[in-house]
Amino acid sequence: MIQAWKIRVLGRVQGVGFRYSARREAERLGLAGWVRNSPDGSVEIFVQGDDNPLDIFFSWLNRGPSYSHVREVVKSPGGVQSGLSSFDITF
Repeated sequence: MIQAWKIRVLGRVQGVGFRYSARREAERLGLAGWVRNSPDGSVEIFVQGDDNPLDIFFSWLNRGPSYSHVREVVKSPGGVQSGLSSFDITF
């Protein structure tokens, strides 16, 4: 079953390749959505896909890439968007 989530990742997550690494991980798992930096220093993500790949992605988000330091991951349900087939970095 496809689920969708809005996520905010807090910590040292800007300027460390977080968005590019998140896109690579999401693409590897076959997830769709987007990632962007937020003005408050966090990273915002919208992601949708099947349960198991999402669980793996959520686990990855709690670690992030090697130069990041994830302090908190806040998730809230999002509405599934039809026609969304890729995972993009937005600005």
